[in-house]
Amino acid sequence: MEHLRTVPSTVQAEREATAPLLRLEGLRTHIDVRGGTVHALGGIDLTVNSGQTIGIVGESGCGKTMTALSVMGLLPHGGYVADGKILLDGVDLVAESRADVRRLRGTKIGMIFQDPLTSLNPTMTIGKQVAEPLRVHQKLSKKEARERCLETLTRVGMPRPDSVLDSYPHQLSGGMRQRVMIAMALVCQPRLLIADEPTTALDVTTQRQILELIDDLRDEYQMGVILITHDLGVVASHTDRVAVMYAGKVIEEAHTRELFAHPRHRYTTSLLAALPERALRDETHLFSIPGTPPTLRVEPPGCRFVERCPWAREACASTIPQQQMRDGHLVACLNPRLDTENDVPRDSGAGSTHVSNFGHREEARKIDGSESAEEQEAHALLHVEAVSKEYTATSSGTLRRKLGTVSAVDRVSFHLERGKTYGLVGESGCGKSTIGRLIAGLEPTSGGTVSIGGTDITTLSGRRKRLVHRDVQMMFQDSYAAMDPRMRIDEILGEPLRIQGVGTREEIAERIETILAQVGLPPDTLDRYPHEFSGGQLQRIGLARSLALEPDIIVADEPVSALDVSVQAQVLNLMKDLQAEMGMSYVFISHDLAVVQYMADRIGVMYLGRIVEEGPAHEVVANPLHPYTQALIDAIPVPDPDAVREDSTIRLQGEPPSAINPPEGCRFRPRCPFATEQCKIQPVLQGESHQVACHYPLTKKEGAGRLVSS
Repeated sequence: MEHLRTVPSTVQAEREATAPLLRLEGLRTHIDVRGGTVHALGGIDLTVNSGQTIGIVGESGCGKTMTALSVMGLLPHGGYVADGKILLDGVDLVAESRADVRRLRGTKIGMIFQDPLTSLNPTMTIGKQVAEPLRVHQKLSKKEARERCLETLTRVGMPRPDSVLDSYPHQLSGGMRQRVMIAMALVCQPRLLIADEPTTALDVTTQRQILELIDDLRDEYQMGVILITHDLGVVASHTDRVAVMYAGKVIEEAHTRELFAHPRHRYTTSLLAALPERALRDETHLFSIPGTPPTLRVEPPGCRFVERCPWAREACASTIPQQQMRDGHLVACLNPRLDTENDVPRDSGAGSTHVSNFGHREEARKIDGSESAEEQEAHALLHVEAVSKEYTATSSGTLRRKLGTVSAVDRVSFHLERGKTYGLVGESGCGKSTIGRLIAGLEPTSGGTVSIGGTDITTLSGRRKRLVHRDVQMMFQDSYAAMDPRMRIDEILGEPLRIQGVGTREEIAERIETILAQVGLPPDTLDRYPHEFSGGQLQRIGLARSLALEPDIIVADEPVSALDVSVQAQVLNLMKDLQAEMGMSYVFISHDLAVVQYMADRIGVMYLGRIVEEGPAHEVVANPLHPYTQALIDAIPVPDPDAVREDSTIRLQGEPPSAINPPEGCRFRPRCPFATEQCKIQPVLQGESHQVACHYPLTKKEGAGRLVSS
């Protein structure tokens, strides 16, 4: 049996008996902003030992990253440490000069940032960027620095490290860029490594490789690691202790196994209850925490969670809860959870009320389960038939030379019924987003047909093609990047209506107010700009914009991948409620199988441009037939430190082959543990409701889907 990472009690005791590598004592960080001061950190006490990983979890804005930036001395403009100590090997960084902190930042502390693309210099080669700390802090020659860089990139598992040294960031995949960030953080062999959401935008297989790499490097160099994440499954699998933060304070801290087995603080139990795995197991609506965290312009007089806590007492509003220690479990709550209690009350699932008949959309036709697969396909709203998309790959530089053809999508077929959701999952680069753009008419196909309501949109042009956008709308992964930062929200929401010439000015204004209420945002939202909203609010605005024309289909491309678990629950519940009320259909694209299983009726698993497995959502996850589907499921971090992986675990190494020259036959063949010569012949999708394209499909015994844990 291969177990998820656990730490023997004797090893844990030895780690904690040593002098701490990092100790935060009463750390308070303030940020001066227009109109006042934000009390970002309200007295943080935290200890990290050598060879130990501390996980910091919580919602966006709770202070996780601000804690890391305080330690690194990289606070934003207006930020400063107002009180407390940051002791690194006994040296108080708060009292040190900026120059001294800068030297320590390059030699004793390394940091992996959340977004490697924006953190890397696009004008410098990878070799120069990784070598920079060596040249600045250790005064190595160019040759010595390059040799160390090559050694470090090899150590972090970078494919073809010698060629990567002379590449630029935009030429690398997301997983490769993240490995570069790790190499930069480790090249001077620091004592402390801070990883701030290191795998948020990565697919599950790459995420697993990166996290296991950090574990291995920690053990090899005996580093202390601070792992900042909103993914509770990652925390359960890769940390020794967990600190739960809320509104600038650590409200609970314990050994990882203890915290997941016996969460005490009401906020911690609420985070755990918001996991899609819980809703799938109990067949309920996703639990979502009501409201939002406080702004911290003024420090609250009592518990900071009081406004959102169903268990709050009168004293909670005026009394600051003190941290209480019990068997190494620290909690700051006046009414902590007892082991005899249930988790949390379930969300009622009540959503907004759809009152508009704007556009006179016909009533959604519900298809019951009595219809056969052929009848359901015949009645489908969307038909994707043998669709392909190819791009021409060219060299960089002035004389752009054709290098080949990228086969992004290769003869993909599926159908979507009205009022249903079709989920597309797979690793980055498998063609999921390309399919979404083809359905939305944003790009032309290279072959095949896309039919909506019986009309082949691939043959339309001019004004007729523009009308397609009334029936299909996109919901993008990065809502902020998809909005014009110079436009107010009322202009952003009204733009599709004005472009399509739908409604008078008064009718458009009324429609905007209606959809704003449907997505749960206040009226004053309309007069503000995109930069004034949180990630969850921006995603609601993105959903509102896609609803403006009351489309038949919304293509949601990774709509919640960057959101924390509680905001994710709010957005997913909202999407389900609106679907039930308005009868729209979703094409839901994600690399998170738990989220897709919660949202989708059917799932298509894509690999290198082809669908390799397709069927009912629960069946695909509970009984995967393709080895690639099983590998995706096995790579998902489970929010249970005691979970066990079965012997049938399939581990994927490296990245998919190039789409310029894909393997003949089954494209998964080079990474498949069961491949034979037979696999050089392309398999076709076979089966009835649950189909698989594999010469050697898994049996039910071999395929052990495990998203819905007991």
